[in-house]
Amino acid sequence: MRALPSPPLSGPGWRAWTIWSVGVAAYVLAITNRTSLGAVGVDAAERFHADASTLALFAVVQLAVYGGMQIPIGLLLDRYGSRPIITIGMLLMAAGQLTMAFSPSIGIAIIARILLGAGDAAVFPAVLRLVALWFPAQRGPLMVQFTGIIGQAGQLVALVPVAAMLHATSWTITFGSIAGLGALFTVLVAVVIRNRPPDRDADVSVNTDTGVVRVVTSAIDTGVGIRAAWAHPGTRLAFWSHFTTPFAGTAFVLLWGMPFLTAAQGLTPAHAAGLISVYVVAGMVLGPLIGDLSRRLPNHRSLALVLPAVGVQLVAWCAVIALPGPAPVWLLGVLAVALATGGPASMIAFDHARTHNPSHRLSTATGVTNAGGFIAALIAIFLIGLALDLQGAGTPDTYSLDAFRIAFLAPIPLWLLGTVFIILERKRTRIRMGLDPERPRHR
Repeated sequence: MRALPSPPLSGPGWRAWTIWSVGVAAYVLAITNRTSLGAVGVDAAERFHADASTLALFAVVQLAVYGGMQIPIGLLLDRYGSRPIITIGMLLMAAGQLTMAFSPSIGIAIIARILLGAGDAAVFPAVLRLVALWFPAQRGPLMVQFTGIIGQAGQLVALVPVAAMLHATSWTITFGSIAGLGALFTVLVAVVIRNRPPDRDADVSVNTDTGVVRVVTSAIDTGVGIRAAWAHPGTRLAFWSHFTTPFAGTAFVLLWGMPFLTAAQGLTPAHAAGLISVYVVAGMVLGPLIGDLSRRLPNHRSLALVLPAVGVQLVAWCAVIALPGPAPVWLLGVLAVALATGGPASMIAFDHARTHNPSHRLSTATGVTNAGGFIAALIAIFLIGLALDLQGAGTPDTYSLDAFRIAFLAPIPLWLLGTVFIILERKRTRIRMGLDPERPRHR
C-alpha cells in the first residue's frame, strides 16, 4: 500500500461543495424513502389489511436488507467508488417506491421494501466517502456531522408532505411521485458526482487524525477483512455503541410512533406529526453539540456521551409507559428529545471504527458498525408488532394504550444488553490502547 501526499489545508473549491450538496440531497431523499411508511403506517395497515406483525414485517425486511448490505456496500465502495454506488442506490429506491405505488398485495409490497432497503444502504456510506475524498482531512468530522444533520430533514419531508399528499390524492400518486423524484436524482447523481478530485488517480481513504491519505482496495478474502475488523475491541465498541443508541428513535419514527401517539395517546395526526418533528429538529440541534463534545473528549466519549444518551432514552421511555393513562404532551416532548440524542450519539461509533482500523479495511469496519443500529431497530420493531398481536391489538381498530404500554417493554432488554457490552468493550479498547493497565490473570 502506498502513501499519497496529504490533501492541502486550503478550503475545498466550488466543485467539492457541489458534489457534496448533491450527495447530501440524495441522502435526504434516501431518509424520506426510508421513513415514508412510518408517516402513513395506519393507512398502510388499512390498505393491505395487515395486522401489527405484518406491518412490522415491512420495516423489519427493509432494515434487515439495509443492515445486511452494509459490509458488501463497503467493499463495493472500496472497489468502484461513490458515483456508481449512489446512482444504483437511487435507482433501486425509485424502483421500490414505484413497486409500492402499484402493489396489490403484501407480498409485492415486501418486495418493494427489499428494493428500498438495498438502495438506501448505498447512500450514506458513499456520501461519507465523498467527504473523505473531496474535503481536507481536518474538516472530516465536522462534515460528517453536517451530512447526518441535513440528511435528517428527510424525516420531515416524509412526515408532513408525504402524509399530506396521501390524504389529498391517493396511494399510487403519492408513492409514484416519490419514485419519480428518485429517478430524477438517479440522473442528477450520475451527471454531477465524481469519485475523486481530478488530481488523484485512485480512490483513497483519509485518516482524519493525521491527514494521511492512502489508496484503498478491497481485500481479496472478504472474510479475512471482516474477522480482522471484528477482532479489534474498538470495532466491537463501535458496533455496540451503534446498536444501543439510535434503534428506539428509528423504531419510533420508522413505524410505531404515529400509531402510538394517535391511537394510544389520543393525539390528532397533526399534533403527533408535530411531536415527531420535535424529534427530528432536536436531533439536528444536538448533532453539533455532541460532535463538538466528542472532539473534546476523545478518550471519554462512551462514558460522557454514549451511555448518558442511552440513559436518558431509557428513563424517558419508562416514564411514558409507566403512567396509568395518556402522558401529558410535555412528557411526550421530553421523550422525543431524549430519543433524538440517539442519532448524534450513534455517530460517535463511526469515530471508533475509523480510529481503530487501518485504511484498507475502513469501509468494512464502517459497514459492521452501521449494521449494529439497524439490527437492534429491526428486532425492536418486530417485537413490538408481535407483542401487539399477541394481545389481540394488532390492527388500527384494536390499538390501545394498555397494549402499547406492554409492547413498548420490548426495547428495554436491548438497551440493557448494549450497555453491558459497551462497558466491556470500552475497557478492552482502553487496555489495547494502553490507557488502562491490563488486568492480571489469575492462575
